Amino acid sequence: MAVKWLEWAQKLQAIAQTGLAYSENPFDIDRFQQVQQVAAEMMATSSHLEAAEILDLFKQETGYATPKVDVRGAVFQNDKILLVKERFDGLWTLPGGYVDVGEPPSQAVEREVYEESGYQTRAVKLIALYDRDHPRHQHPPFEYHVYKLFFLCELISGSPVNSIETEDATFFAEAEIPALSVSRVVPSQITRLFEHYRHPDWQTDFD
Repeated sequence: MAVKWLEWAQKLQAIAQTGLAYSENPFDIDRFQQVQQVAAEMMATSSHLEAAEILDLFKQETGYATPKVDVRGAVFQNDKILLVKERFDGLWTLPGGYVDVGEPPSQAVEREVYEESGYQTRAVKLIALYDRDHPRHQHPPFEYHVYKLFFLCELISGSPVNSIETEDATFFAEAEIPALSVSRVVPSQITRLFEHYRHPDWQTDFD
């Protein structure tokens, strides 16, 4: 039920954000602001944030509402995959993050891998494009609707470094995967990336 409430709140926020972007009538603007307030209150029921904090986040989003884009790099070396340890929760994930405006996804993932791990890579294939909210991925609830792009990245050079967001970068065998930051990546996705690594001719996964 909590996930369903989150889905409803996301849809209400999207309606409100798009309505505020195109409305000129002050009565319509007021109504959409009320809808946005309700969405924030709904989301706060299953979040660690207060409704006022969520509303502030909503107000930063303007224009037609669309999903955010998150990129993750799958870098392999000697049949092991590169993971970075998040400072935020002390758990492990694929290096990655949000795509910046004006930045191609392939460049975004190469940048994120370098910033979070110290390794220079080249994006060679889009392995998967997943809807974070799809039930089969089993990510925990999140304030925004997100599309996750997983790229196979070829290792070029570099050595492990720490960053503002990460405190370790290590290659792990498939049987040695540590506890994951499941808000960012879940075990089934890691398993699927290894399968794609072993079958380079497979087509891109989606949804």
